[in-house]
Amino acid sequence: MQWIRTQAALLALVFAGVAIAQGRELPDFVKLVEDQGAAVVNISTTQARRTVAAVPQIPGIEDEEVQEFFRRFIPRQQPGPQQGPQQGPRPESRSLGSGFIISADGYILTNAHVIDGADEITVKLTDKREYKAKVIGADKRTDVALIRIENTAPLPTVKFADPSRLKVGEWVVAIGSPFGFENTVTAGIVSAKGRSLPSENFVPFIQTDVAINPGNSGGPLFNMRGEVVGVNSQIYSRTGGFMGLSFAIPIDVALDIQKQLRDKGRVSRGRIGVVIQEVSKDLATSFGLDRPRGALVNAVEKGSPADKAGVEATDIITKFDGKLVESSNDLPRIVGSTRPGAKADMEVWRRGASRTLSLTVAELQEARGPAQDAPRSQKPAELAANRLGIVVSELTARQKEEMKVAGGLVVMEVKPDARADVRRGDVLLTLVHKGQHTELKSTEQLNKLLAGMDKNAVITLQVRRGESMAFVTVNGLTDKG
Repeated sequence: MQWIRTQAALLALVFAGVAIAQGRELPDFVKLVEDQGAAVVNISTTQARRTVAAVPQIPGIEDEEVQEFFRRFIPRQQPGPQQGPQQGPRPESRSLGSGFIISADGYILTNAHVIDGADEITVKLTDKREYKAKVIGADKRTDVALIRIENTAPLPTVKFADPSRLKVGEWVVAIGSPFGFENTVTAGIVSAKGRSLPSENFVPFIQTDVAINPGNSGGPLFNMRGEVVGVNSQIYSRTGGFMGLSFAIPIDVALDIQKQLRDKGRVSRGRIGVVIQEVSKDLATSFGLDRPRGALVNAVEKGSPADKAGVEATDIITKFDGKLVESSNDLPRIVGSTRPGAKADMEVWRRGASRTLSLTVAELQEARGPAQDAPRSQKPAELAANRLGIVVSELTARQKEEMKVAGGLVVMEVKPDARADVRRGDVLLTLVHKGQHTELKSTEQLNKLLAGMDKNAVITLQVRRGESMAFVTVNGLTDKG
C-alpha cells in the first residue's frame, strides 16, 4: 500500500511539473499592455461632406465583386439609422483609427488613410485626455502619416524593435480601437515576412493572424519584449471584417518615412529607370542562371541612370548597392529607399556572366501616361508558321524607325497549336537559349535558330507590346515549322 502511495505521489509531481512547464511556455501579455498601452492613442477625424452621395461603409458590404482585394480598414462613417432627405447644413463624416506616440514632445505615427481628407483630427489618450492634432506630413505610397499634439508635460512613448530580428511564428500583440472600442488588445503570431501586396511596391509587409478590424488602422504591432515591430495597415477581407490575414508596415520603413516628413515635409525616393519582371524557373534556365533570382530588365528608359550606366534589356539585376535582389519585388524597395543623388553599384547577370555597373540614382517622379498601341505590318501573301506555331513578318524600315529598333519580327498570326504566349501585333526582338542572346532580324534567321533546337528546348522571347516590354518563356517546340 505504501508503494502505491509513493508511486501516486511521484506521478502527481510529474504532472505538476508538466503543467508548470506548459504554463511557462504560454505567453503573458499583461505586463506588456501595462507598460506600453499608455502610448497607444485613439484617433478620430472630422470631414465636412462635400457631396450628397452616401459614403460606402466598409463593414457590412458583402458583394465581393465590389470589395477591393485588399481593403484599408477604417470606417469612413459611423453606422447609424437611415435618414431621409437632409435639411440645413450637411452632417460631417467621422472616422476612427489608432496611432502611437513616438516622442515625448507629441509626435504620433499612424496611417495616411486614417487622416486622409480630414478637416479636424482629435487624439484621445488612455487617461481620457483629448488633443487637437496637426498633420506634419503623409505618404500615401507607404500609408504612413506623422501628426503632432501639443502638451506641456512629457508624454509616454513606445520602444522600437529591429524588424530584421523578427521571426515567423513569433508572438505579436496589437493594441487599437477596432470599431471604436478603445484600447482593445489582440494577439497572434507572425505568419510571414516580406509580403508584397497589389500596388504596394515599397513596403515588405509583415503578415500576421492577429485579429485586426476597422479602427485598428495605424496602431502598433508589438513583439513580446514590448517593442513596436510594425504599424497595422491592411487586412485581406471579403466582408470588411477580420478573416485571419492582417498586414503591418515594418517599423524601420515607417520611421524612415516619418524622419523625412519631419525634416522636409515630403518623401523622396530613388529611381533608376528600368521596367522589370520576375525571374521564373524557365527564365533562369533560358538565361543560364543557377536558380530563379533577381529582377529581369525588359526595358530601359532612354536617358535614365540605368541607360547611362549601360544597363541592357535582358540583364538580370542580382544585387543593388550591396543588397541581394532575390525577387523582382525587392528591387523597387531597395532603389526606392536609396536617396536621390547617391552613387550605387549594381550587379547584373548578362550573357552567362556577372558584371558590375555603377550609376547615380535619380528621384522618382509621377507615373507616365498609358502607352500607345504598336504599329502593325501588312500580312504578306505567303508566310508559313515556324516551330513556335506563329506566323511572323519582318518590320519595315519605317516601323523600325518609329519604334527605334534595329530589327524585330512582328507577329501576324497565332496558330491554335502555338507554343508562344504572344498576340497578333507583338514584336519579337530577342531570343534567348542556354544563356545565348540573339537579336531577331529576319524570318529566315529565326527559322534556322529554331530548326537546330531540340523539341523540348526552353527558350525566352523578348516581346514588345505597344510601349511595354516583357519576356515570354516557351517550353518545347512543334515538330515542324
